[in-house]
Parts: sequence; structure tokens; C-alpha cells
Amino acid sequence: MDILFNPDKNRMTNMQLCRLYMDEFVKSAERKWMMDGDAYYRVDNPEIMNRKKYRYRENEATGEIEKIIDSAKPNNKRAHGFMYILVEDKVNYLLSKPYTLTCEESEEFLEQVKTILGESFQSKRLMRLGVSASNGGISWLHPYIDEAGQFKTMIVRPEEAIPLWIDNDHEEMSGFIWFYNLDVIEGQEQKTVTKVEYWTADGVAYYVSDSEGEGWDLRLDAERYLDAVIEDGEFQEHFLVGGLPESWGKVPFVPFKNNDYELPDLKFIKTLIDGYDKGRSDVANMLDELSSIVYALKGYGGNDLGEFMRDLNYFRAISLDEDGGAEALSTPIDITAAKEDFEALKKDIYDFGQGVDKNSDRLGNSPSGIALKFIYSGLDLKCNRLENAFKAGMGELFWFVCRYLDLTGAGNYPDCKIDVTFNRDIAINESQAITDCAASKGIVSDETIIKNHPWTEDATEELARLNAQREAEKAELSDMFPEGGEE
Repeated sequence: MDILFNPDKNRMTNMQLCRLYMDEFVKSAERKWMMDGDAYYRVDNPEIMNRKKYRYRENEATGEIEKIIDSAKPNNKRAHGFMYILVEDKVNYLLSKPYTLTCEESEEFLEQVKTILGESFQSKRLMRLGVSASNGGISWLHPYIDEAGQFKTMIVRPEEAIPLWIDNDHEEMSGFIWFYNLDVIEGQEQKTVTKVEYWTADGVAYYVSDSEGEGWDLRLDAERYLDAVIEDGEFQEHFLVGGLPESWGKVPFVPFKNNDYELPDLKFIKTLIDGYDKGRSDVANMLDELSSIVYALKGYGGNDLGEFMRDLNYFRAISLDEDGGAEALSTPIDITAAKEDFEALKKDIYDFGQGVDKNSDRLGNSPSGIALKFIYSGLDLKCNRLENAFKAGMGELFWFVCRYLDLTGAGNYPDCKIDVTFNRDIAINESQAITDCAASKGIVSDETIIKNHPWTEDATEELARLNAQREAEKAELSDMFPEGGEE
């Protein structure tokens, strides 16, 4: 669903507008992909987990053939976590290592941004945004100022977010609708209500509904308003600064996109995963059915079929008449063909999902640096899209930090730009890298060698240790061989 909002042509009330967009969004294919992306990441693959086995019977009353669920039929549901592996590999590859921030205009502004975001922003926010964007096509970060006057951020789930874009490139919003379910206690009963927040650049309106789907019975959320504010209108300012109401001047929701088209990773491989799940489950079903072999009996000397099965299970033998016989009827399973199909599907999943199959023969025991670059080329291309989109998101986030500093009197930095560099967790051949570092001695500086050594965690700290070690060795040699010798 692509929502382009023109406020000049909107004549509906705000509640009517929210109802309209919520009705369209909850039924949209876009939101279904978001929900499916999250489900496959959690290995709750709906296509196989919701599969049912049926049988047909004749309705005695109508004589028609009807389909009913067959609970006696084997129904294995083998969901495979391909999406979890692909998303985790991608996010950890690009976002697990600390990013680097630089600002040429002001070192002071840079330090304030680092302090406000904190060291935990990457582990608690950025990587979760990466997972959310990969699963939903887009993720959202909501900057706000808490009651203590501190700058905070909150992740908003994509299936609960409706941006009101005013351009086809999805770069500018006139509003944002955030709706989510909440369990509340009313009297002695617990029930679920839907909270709705309608944000613009200058204010926010709060609504609540007791129902879902078409015809949301929205009303003002009295818990979020003072009576005086309600009399003045639905919208109130975003926050208080020094006891005075203030607003961001911009819709306070930052998009972190998965790619330019805001498509989830599942979009490219869903049918392949479903085929793998179904094939593996079908083979498991056939193996289970082998214990239920159909027997063709001729001249059986027993009384009934129940006695036949008891004799077979207990004595592992049956009694037949002189001209009798028993034949087991079963459908052979072509395991080789099934295995080849599974391997082909698995390869396609990693190829079209642009991931790295760590069990692939291509990795070998110790692949060279060139081979690793080739193997990781698909993942690199996929991460390039995510990296570009996340740099744009970080740029918008820095705008809100700059606005916060201005509002609180901590500084005004309108022309300062912060560049962010994501340091990828690149796979290397460690032995080869160490050999290359040793061979580079005297060709490049020690600092460059230390930065590229696989055992180095902090190049500056490691270089200081090396210099201190060299000074200590010089001092020890000087003590052993003093200048001029002993008299």
C-alpha cells in the first residue's frame, strides 16, 4: 500500500482519516508481507505450520462428497529457519561491530551526539532496527524527550506504522499514524483496546478504540489529555522543555529502510522455503506411514483382522491356510530424488537470498581471501543496499539530536554534518592475513600492519603497547651493555 497524503485536499476529520488508512493498511499485501517476514524469522512458517490433512466422505443426508480434516493422517510440520539464519548473518555482518562517527566541522558536536546516543544504541537499537527492516522492508525509530528531559528513542514495529508520504520517493511525511493493541483493566475485567496516535510536525492527537477492523470506533483517549487541552483541540505539543510545551517541527519518526523499494528479504525466497518445508514434511509423513503398511491377505486362517495384527506384532508371524498368502503393499520412497531436490532448493534459497551457506563445499577447509570475497559477494551486495538506507536514517536521527541540543540550550550546530561508517565483520583467512602482515614489514608502516592484523582489536592501543615494549627492550639492552663498558 502506497499512501500519498495531500493535506490541502483532506476534508475529513482526523479520526475519519485514521480510520480510513487503518482499514486499508490492515488488509494490504504490504502489511501481510511484514507479518510473514516476522513469522518466518521466528520459524513460525505459516504455510507449513497451518497445513491440514483432509479426506473425502459422502454426506449421508445430501449424498454430496465433502472434505473434512483427517486427524489420523500423519501431518509433520517441519519448519526450517532459513530466514533467521539469513537475517542474523546479514545484520551481524554489517552492524555488529562498532560504527565510526566523524565530523569535520565540530568535535564538540560529535562528542555530544556520542554521549546522547550512548554506547548501547548499537546493540539495543541499531541491530534490532536491522532485523525489523529485513523482516518488514522498513523499520521505524521514534525519538522523544522523556519526563526527565532526556533524549530517548523507541523502535516502532512496521506492521503498526502508517507513514503519510507526500512524495513518491518516500522522503518526506506530513503525518504518521501509530496504532497498537494494549491490554487494560476496566473494573474487574481485562480487555484489549487499540491505541492510535496521529503525529504531525507540530503536535500529536491520541485516540482509542474498543474494536478492530472496519468501523474503528475511535474516540479521544481521555487518559492522555487534560480537560483544558481537549477544549482547545485534539492536538497537543510533542513534549515539554523547562515546563513549556514544544514540538520537533518535523514528524518524529525516522525510517530505516531495507532497500530502495522497502521490500522484505522474505519476498525473494518465500516460495523456495515453503517448497523445502513441504518436501521435508512430506517425506517425514511417508516414513511415518511405513508403519501402517497395507496387507493383501489370501486364505488367512484367523478370525478377524484385529487378530492378524496382534499375531504379526507379537509373534512376528501369521498362520495361513494351505493355499494362503500375505503380501505387504507399500509405495517406495525415492530418497535419492528427494535429497537432490532438497539440495537444489537449499542452494536456491542461499543464492536468491544472497546469503552464505556455511556448509557449502565451496568454503573448503581454508579458503583464500579471493575465494572468500567471491563467496561473500552476494551478502556484500545485499548489505550495500541496507547500508545506504541506514546511513540516511542515521542522518535524520542526527537532525533530531541537533534539534534537542538547540531546544535545551546545549548548543546550536546547524551546519555540522556527521558521517557514519559501518565496519563490516569481514570473514578472512587468518593464517594468510598474518603471513601477509609479516611480509609487509618495511613496505608499509607498522600502524597499517597493526590495523590489518586479525588479532588486533584496538589499533591505537595495540600500537601504544608495541612502542612501550620496544622502549622496554631498549632499556634492558642498555642496562646489559652500557656505553663505554665497565672500567
